[in-house]
Amino acid sequence: MKFGAHVSISGGVYNAPLNGRESHCDVVQIFTKNQQQWRVPKLLDDDIARFKSEQVRTEVVAICVHASYLINLGGPDKRKLAMSRQGFIVEMERAETLGIPYLVVHPGSHVGAGEADGIKRIAESLDYVHDKCPDYRLKTLLETTAGQGDTLGYTFEQLAEIKERVGEKERIGFCLDTCHIFAAGYELRTEDGYQATVEKLESLLGVANVPVIHANDSKKEFGSKRDRHEHIGDGEIGLQGFGFFVNDSRWQDACMIIETPGGAEMDADNLRKLRALHINQ
Repeated sequence: MKFGAHVSISGGVYNAPLNGRESHCDVVQIFTKNQQQWRVPKLLDDDIARFKSEQVRTEVVAICVHASYLINLGGPDKRKLAMSRQGFIVEMERAETLGIPYLVVHPGSHVGAGEADGIKRIAESLDYVHDKCPDYRLKTLLETTAGQGDTLGYTFEQLAEIKERVGEKERIGFCLDTCHIFAAGYELRTEDGYQATVEKLESLLGVANVPVIHANDSKKEFGSKRDRHEHIGDGEIGLQGFGFFVNDSRWQDACMIIETPGGAEMDADNLRKLRALHINQ
């Protein structure tokens, strides 16, 4: 298993690998632009080349991009949906240009239109962006959510249904967020609870289709439906829950990415705690 963090691209996207190395990352997740704005700065050829060379020099690889939080592929408002689809195409183009294999996105919110309507629209949106970006090597990872408000993707069944409705199913995978699934009501704190959760995931989504795990402890209690990240071992999940993941051979090819508060020093401490859980280290 490889470990990493979401790191800053402040000053240029090419700074991400070095920022990752300072946090003792094997891999990193990044935004390729300001995730709270629709405005998109151009990726310059020199920046792209420098980004790729920095990955080689630092031996820290960008495994995934996280799409903007502004994007909602499931909403009923036609203007906002069109903006979200175009925004997602831009995210795909930038990740593909940088040679990053995975693009993580929250599936979307139905904004009061109902879950069935939202799921149908998310799948239609994915078909739309796939049609506009043919032959991309990039794979979209639908992230598990906490179930807050009208958000979709908080059950494995919802995620499975979205993928089933998509035409090019091979272009869809999943990103499991530990805080989110715990808040959504999937047990991780006990051996029996963890095994039941992963067995259900395997039956509906397939562990092999989950190349990225967001490793975040939870500030809020089990089943709260609230998305609040906490440092590893300091939240409601606790160290034992993360130990189940780290020592489960089914996840040996996955990358664990932390999205916890703080900078490089805190990231390094969280990654140290995750690595220390491995019983063979």
